Amino acid sequence: MTRQGTGGGRRVALVGPAHPYKGGGARHTTELAHRLAAAGHDVVIESWRAQYPALLYPGRQTIDTPEGAPYARTRRRLAWYRPDGWWRAGRDLRRGADLVVLSVLSPVQVPAYLGLLAGVGRGTRTVALCHNVLPHERSAVDTALVRRLLRRVDAVLTHSPEQADLARALLAGRDADVRTAELPPHLPETPAGAPETPPRVHRHLLFFGLVRPYKGVDVLLRALAAGPPDVTLTVAGEFWGGAAELRALAGELGLGGRVELRDGYVPAAEIAGLFAGADAVVLPYRSATASQNVWLAHEHGRPVIATRTGTLPDHVRDGVDGLLCAPDDAADLARALGAFYAPGEPLRLRAGVRPVDPEPYWRTYLAELVR
Repeated sequence: MTRQGTGGGRRVALVGPAHPYKGGGARHTTELAHRLAAAGHDVVIESWRAQYPALLYPGRQTIDTPEGAPYARTRRRLAWYRPDGWWRAGRDLRRGADLVVLSVLSPVQVPAYLGLLAGVGRGTRTVALCHNVLPHERSAVDTALVRRLLRRVDAVLTHSPEQADLARALLAGRDADVRTAELPPHLPETPAGAPETPPRVHRHLLFFGLVRPYKGVDVLLRALAAGPPDVTLTVAGEFWGGAAELRALAGELGLGGRVELRDGYVPAAEIAGLFAGADAVVLPYRSATASQNVWLAHEHGRPVIATRTGTLPDHVRDGVDGLLCAPDDAADLARALGAFYAPGEPLRLRAGVRPVDPEPYWRTYLAELVR
């Protein structure tokens, strides 16, 4: 990781989650702050002390151990239940920042961001950094909230051309500054596992990450039932809405003894062990914008079986370090699983895996954000 630096440049305020919040959003905000500071900018993170109501995010929101080096200049003043604090934080940023960057992870954040922007006023440049312009599972209220936010900021940064088109559609009729830069690697710092010597085939697969309907775990279960009969699967991550429905589906498909549903956030210290016991990571997403999980799998030396959606096919070299299949198609995913377990294929594909070099991605990303 690039550490905090000093020097000239712009005064930048990043508004978004940071430790003790967990997950990719918090890691991204923190890594971005370190890299902007190292590039000579004067950076502060304006973070949350209470980001979401528990009713809307029932899982555990914070963790005890940081997943990377925290950024020293982090303030934690925002709370979803304190509108007066939104405006006060914005007023402070109006005096202390040339550029305010709002990390947009969910429409739930939009009321707070609009309150903060009211305090910032119109004299400070503002950017909405959209991890997803709209949720994969969205409502009319989500669309209305995000449209209002995007029409209030000076620029929008998205992570794929498709997301840029969605932002422009929400800004229809306006001369919008919508930019695209691929989401750069911001992986958790995980202890290295012991090398497997010699490499062997485990007949075991891993799904890793937050479990939501658009991630297609139900499609993976159906494909597993139709694929090689002795392959097992671990699904590890927080289950949005609980694991009961997927557990019932696994039972209906006769997979009760072949599938482990590990519901709960996976601490960084346990990640290496999960990957070490798997032959491949499977990402059966119905839809996607950007995902760190291809790079995380490759960092741990594992090939990836993924669907052709979002940026996933940009990072999986079909037949070299993984396999690709059609989204929302259990039969095609079953075909891919069968092809993966052809004699010699798991170790051949593992040999093709190379860890990502994050530097080119970050150079492009910083340039688009601050230009």
